[in-house]
Amino acid sequence: MRRLPSPHAGMILVVVFWGGNYAVSKLTFQEIPPLAFTAIRFAVGSLLLGLLLLRAEPRRVVPRHLWGRLLLLGLVGNTLYQLCFITGLSRTTATNTALILAAMPTVVTVVSGFLGHERIPTRQYAALSLATVGVVAVIAARGLDLSHGDWSGDLLILGGVACWTVYTIGLRHFGGEVSALGITTWGLLAGTPGLVLAGLPSLYRLNWGAVSGKAWAGLAYSTLLSLVASYFLWSRAVQRLGASRAALYTCASPLVAVLTALVLLGERPTAVHLIGGACIIGGVLLGQWRAGGGTPVATPVAAVDA
Repeated sequence: MRRLPSPHAGMILVVVFWGGNYAVSKLTFQEIPPLAFTAIRFAVGSLLLGLLLLRAEPRRVVPRHLWGRLLLLGLVGNTLYQLCFITGLSRTTATNTALILAAMPTVVTVVSGFLGHERIPTRQYAALSLATVGVVAVIAARGLDLSHGDWSGDLLILGGVACWTVYTIGLRHFGGEVSALGITTWGLLAGTPGLVLAGLPSLYRLNWGAVSGKAWAGLAYSTLLSLVASYFLWSRAVQRLGASRAALYTCASPLVAVLTALVLLGERPTAVHLIGGACIIGGVLLGQWRAGGGTPVATPVAAVDA
């Protein structure tokens, strides 16, 4: 553990891994269908994270009264979220996906306020409005023509935002009974069987011999770096820095995503994309920062995998 990077360096790695995953995944989809890709990724990733959890917390167990809640949240935050995310990403651009998902922290905070879980200042509603304008701009940047699949893909990504919002708000009820790494890992283990079942038809039809080394490398990147390593480093940063300070780092992830999509996929963001992205990230930063004191607002302990 002493040889691991500092929490700050770890979060920089997380931003790079998550930001690069959008373009890497889309490239891999050319040879491995999205649902087969996700089934393999989560089957391997959940197993490795389970082993990491046993190594990091060998004596810590989940209280029995939390099992049902973890199972339900795992289904919403991993099975449903990933189905929306991976199908949406296959139908729209990596740039659109990254920018829309960037609005999640603001959405979670404001919805939590509507539900009475915390007091939401007026600034948070301004942040949500700004982020919403940005999301609409990003979706409209390439037109609302369903024949190109972009709009339907964007709507699926918005469905993923809704799933992750439910998941994150549900985590507030765990308190300190389960660690950040424990919540992430057990939720992943609960959500993986549904993803494997959804991917079985694609796995059966896949011509394994035709999959190139480049596609296997993309799957390895998405599994080992964007999933396993990033979740571990995220959980460690949350424990060392706090959820709010760790979450602020992720505001840079869309920038990495746009740059990698430009290099690997040739996606060229328009001026509308840039304006929309600036509105989304500006809304997130506004929502995460308390007026006057410069203190990040508390956020739930949850890692969102790209």
